[in-house]
Amino acid sequence: MDLSDIPLFSLADQRLAWVDARQTLLAQNIANADTPQWRARDVQPFAASLRQASVTLARTDPAHLAPASGPGSAFDAATSVAEQSPDGNSVAIDKELVKVADTDAVHELVTNISKKYLGLVRTAIGR
Repeated sequence: MDLSDIPLFSLADQRLAWVDARQTLLAQNIANADTPQWRARDVQPFAASLRQASVTLARTDPAHLAPASGPGSAFDAATSVAEQSPDGNSVAIDKELVKVADTDAVHELVTNISKKYLGLVRTAIGR
């Protein structure tokens, strides 16, 4: 049985790949906090990646709330112009560390959900 055929595991793999890419960029930003002219970089929000892949939330019951869409939805990331230091560097260590903590929390959440779901699959097949 290939677990990547199960949509939840496929989505978890995509999310973990996004977390890995984001963590790499954030680490580069922090490492170059003193580099002149360095521009802080980040990946696009995961929700935007899902929208580009045409993944939408399913509404399985008419009583369910409709998913938010368009500008101003709950999943849209706020973007702002980064402040620059006199040497042109736009890395703010405190903001980068908040992003790192958020990325770490997302990683922990995805791995915990995957472990729980895998436990359910194992129980279903009698292992």
